[in-house]
Amino acid sequence: MNKVRRKALREIAEQIGTLRDELETLRDEEDEYRENIPESLQGGEKYELSESASDSMNEALDSLDEAISSIESAAE
Repeated sequence: MNKVRRKALREIAEQIGTLRDELETLRDEEDEYRENIPESLQGGEKYELSESASDSMNEALDSLDEAISSIESAAE
């Protein structure tokens, strides 16, 4: 791989990293929201939806980490 393509791959990995950080912030905000739901409502629909959203975001974060790693490996 030439220098230009390696540089492009590194830039893509950096952009994905930035988006990953934004997603992590949103996940943290969702977790905090759920933690502040009163105990009496913790079995409710909003709590369940929030938990599902956090789980999905965690899966996406894992996938983004793998993508970044793979791109960085390709850029070596």
